[in-house]
Amino acid sequence: MKILVTGATGYIGKRLIPLLLNDGHTVVCAIRDKKRAENYFKNQQNIELIEVDFLNGHTLSAIPEDIDAAYYLIHSMSNSAKEFHALEEKCAFNFKKFAEDSQLKQVIYLSGITNDTNLSKHLLSRKNVESTLASEKYALTTFKAGIIVGSGSSSFEIIRDIVEKLPAMIAPKWLNTKTQPLAIRDVLVFLHRSLGKEELYNTSHDIFGPEVLTYKEMLLQFAAVRKLKRYIITVPVMTPKLSSYWLYFVTSTSYKLASTLVNSMGVEVIGKKSNINTLLDVEPMSYKEAVRLAFKKIEQNSIVSSWKDSYVSSGRMKNYVHEFINVPEFGCFKDFKKRKVKNRDRVLDRVWAIGGETGWYYGTFLWKIRGFVDQIFGGAGLRRGRRHPTELFSGDALDFWRVIYADKEKGRLLLYAEMILPGEAWLEFKIEDGYLYQTATFRPHGLAGRMYWYAVMPFHWFVFNGMINNINK
Repeated sequence: MKILVTGATGYIGKRLIPLLLNDGHTVVCAIRDKKRAENYFKNQQNIELIEVDFLNGHTLSAIPEDIDAAYYLIHSMSNSAKEFHALEEKCAFNFKKFAEDSQLKQVIYLSGITNDTNLSKHLLSRKNVESTLASEKYALTTFKAGIIVGSGSSSFEIIRDIVEKLPAMIAPKWLNTKTQPLAIRDVLVFLHRSLGKEELYNTSHDIFGPEVLTYKEMLLQFAAVRKLKRYIITVPVMTPKLSSYWLYFVTSTSYKLASTLVNSMGVEVIGKKSNINTLLDVEPMSYKEAVRLAFKKIEQNSIVSSWKDSYVSSGRMKNYVHEFINVPEFGCFKDFKKRKVKNRDRVLDRVWAIGGETGWYYGTFLWKIRGFVDQIFGGAGLRRGRRHPTELFSGDALDFWRVIYADKEKGRLLLYAEMILPGEAWLEFKIEDGYLYQTATFRPHGLAGRMYWYAVMPFHWFVFNGMINNINK
């Protein structure tokens, strides 16, 4: 079969595609920016990358007409636009228009459980998308999941931050909200096994784990798996705004995402029972088992995808890394360093390991201070880290940077700053003709940008000089 996967570079899409390829299907990946995915998928067989923006209907002409089935995995969890539900509806409408003119028979949509009478805007939007996608010309299969637990998932990483950072906490009352967490492995089984199942055509099913837990119970069970003692007191006086700030400063989430999560966390996510587990022969695992398996992946450095790599994790990037790939020359300040390289491969390994647990090779305390200042002003800070200790792809988050270009064979890594700045900044590492070139470029926005550059220039001299020396050791 020829399968279309939308949201192919997202948390679910990256994990689903290998399962489809292993079955011998041809997979067409609809993504907004091909540059972001080319290196990641370059060694895969039976895969086709097409550049499509579902907000712009004319771009859908790039999708082949001989598609047999499609996965609709487009979400706007923390889009900065206030009317994100209108954008989601527009994406769904454009997709439906294409689908009805093609030969595809089945669309599989992953949504959220929407049984509570008081739904958040986020969940109402999911419900609206399902109604928009429904058609008489193709079959729609909808799965509605609650909290998804897995290495790199937003819920897992947020809970991990809270549990591992705070031995005791005074927390908002929404920690008493009930939910039914589901392992990412089980989500993938549902999505994978439903392909081509005619008995699931034009049906909708809630999918959930075997336990009903409050968020407080999830935190305590997570702590038990990690062999940590934690004490939680919930208070009724925290406003949504205060709760959002609490989540923002304690975890690695952005403030906008924290606000969206807080609005959703007050809604009970309890699924309605059906025969879907029997139909697809799925027995969802317990929450503790899902946490244990997630940590096995982390210990093996085999996290396939992370929510932190989403552009919305910082709020600075939009949709296209190639818009930042040409580093400007005019009206910019530059810090340029050059060193003779003795061992190219070893130096590249050190460049590719930069950030995260490895750090920035010099002036670690200064980088931490800069990260803290960024966080105070609403930025990502250094909290996001990196998905993998030695692996980088275009679009990956790297502390408060975004990977714009990463090609180890060509010896070039280009980063774009997502920290709060009065301007734009790039950091490039490149090996050519036996030399390592390290270039920091800053394009200031007005007088404030110029004052900022001159204020930090003394620190740059020490930090960037020490960094290239230690990389080249």
